[in-house]
Amino acid sequence: MKYRRFIPIILVFFTIFLSSCGDHKFGDQRKMEANVRDRVAKNIEEGRGVRFGSISPKSGVFNFNTSNPLWRATIESLSFMPLSSADYGGGIIITDWYSSGDSKNEEIKITVRFTSNEIRADAVQIFLHKRICKVNQACKIVQIESEIKNSLKMKILKKAALLEKTKPKDFERNSKAEIKVE
Repeated sequence: MKYRRFIPIILVFFTIFLSSCGDHKFGDQRKMEANVRDRVAKNIEEGRGVRFGSISPKSGVFNFNTSNPLWRATIESLSFMPLSSADYGGGIIITDWYSSGDSKNEEIKITVRFTSNEIRADAVQIFLHKRICKVNQACKIVQIESEIKNSLKMKILKKAALLEKTKPKDFERNSKAEIKVE
């Protein structure tokens, strides 16, 4: 309570502090170097830029990890279901709710989590969720254990082993497909 009188002073201080950030001079685009890399090098030489070492050894190159056989096998195995989320960096694939058409009130959702890039049984975790909806839209979602889980896991592992075996030699040397952005 006794600090309430300082609130207007603090607000004035922050307003002045933040408004001082607005004095930015824009450069003439006609005088700027067209090549981004040359512009970055020039700015660093003049002390106007910052470089954080080699955080990204291939800056400007986006890697698509299409060579991971587990990932590819999972995407191919789940191709009959719509995907809700697929995050290679996080190692997770989540499908949308799917119904085969036999039962209108029941749908399943599959979540595949990768714990390793190696092709082995504990590298893939599969979770099945079942949603059962009543006529009045009251739905209940439960995690289930089913034979679908084991058969899907075996299908993914077999397909991944086959993809690993038939991988082209040239793909092994360069394990990431690259697209350069200029």
